[in-house]
Amino acid sequence: MSINALFDEFKVKAATPKQQLAEYKAQGKKVIGVLPYYAPEELVYAAGMVPMGIWGSNNKTISRAKEYCATFYCTIAQLALEMLLDGTMDQLDGIITPTICDTLRPMSQNFRVAMGDKMKVIFLAHPQNRFEEFGLKFCEEEYANVKADLEEVCGHEITNDAILDAIKVYNKSRAARREFVKLANEHCDVVTPTKRSAVLKAFFFMEKPEYTAKLEELNKELAALPVCDWKGTKVVTSGIIVDNPKLLEIFENNNIAIAADDVAHESRSFRTDVPEDEQDALRALAKQFANMDYDILLYDPQSSKNRRGEFVADMVKKSGAQGLVLFMQQFCDPEEMEYPYLKKALDNAGIPHIKLGVDQQMRDFGQAATAIEAFADVLEMRK
Repeated sequence: MSINALFDEFKVKAATPKQQLAEYKAQGKKVIGVLPYYAPEELVYAAGMVPMGIWGSNNKTISRAKEYCATFYCTIAQLALEMLLDGTMDQLDGIITPTICDTLRPMSQNFRVAMGDKMKVIFLAHPQNRFEEFGLKFCEEEYANVKADLEEVCGHEITNDAILDAIKVYNKSRAARREFVKLANEHCDVVTPTKRSAVLKAFFFMEKPEYTAKLEELNKELAALPVCDWKGTKVVTSGIIVDNPKLLEIFENNNIAIAADDVAHESRSFRTDVPEDEQDALRALAKQFANMDYDILLYDPQSSKNRRGEFVADMVKKSGAQGLVLFMQQFCDPEEMEYPYLKKALDNAGIPHIKLGVDQQMRDFGQAATAIEAFADVLEMRK
């Protein structure tokens, strides 16, 4: 299959989750929605069910969810509920609701009340003190609770061996996505920001072996191309989610490529593998969570050293980017509180950046276009 045909296939998959959900259900498969973020999808896969990421929507208007949500809840959470209420995702057999931030924690109960007995709502609480033995044990127990709830949905036991096999499937996918991100930087004349986003977004809606096989095929085609001599500028993107095609088209209109990302919906989600040398599958999944680092929502006992800010600044330098674009999700307290520390690290490293306030209800992109165009001029002068 040609590179363009592969990109087109990923684009269709990324844009049609409702259609794919209907196809899975028509095949007799059970599907579990997985809200952001850090839920052990391997447990869903091991159960023989299809995990489907639920990260809001750029094409919906919040209406019915307002009955359950405070106005200051981020639009990602509100639109996730909206899609369950308006029929977009109501064929799901269950949803996993992590509670790692102050919005998701009460939101999990809103899902439970709104859905009633229409689908299984599975509550997941992660430990912040995840490094110590008590944190690992707590995480194992929470994952065991999720496993028990999933067994209730699928109707059979989820064995340890099945989870170990799922871990290998997901680690293979993580490796392929890391390779794709690297190749996208080397071939940014071919992998535009919108195409890059579609490839990474499609993961959340496709069955994992199919997705990984297609991505490995694309990676092989990209690796065979000569590394491009990019004449434009490059940036690193940061934030929770950067998947709005209209925003990303502004990058393309200004000859800006994405060299790497610090985005929860993208590279943060596949940065850390699950250890495969651990025979207790739940323990292995808990260790993966303990090994995650450099994330706004994860407790860092060395936070006074601004490790995360320095990590992001170093990412910009190593990727060959000239600057960073921070997509600040409206009403996201963790991102807002972290910004001064991130700005300090970027300033100390001499890295220019801009901060764009975004949400999934954006319809007017005029201000963003003006800011990105001006930033492109600044970066061009620094080349």
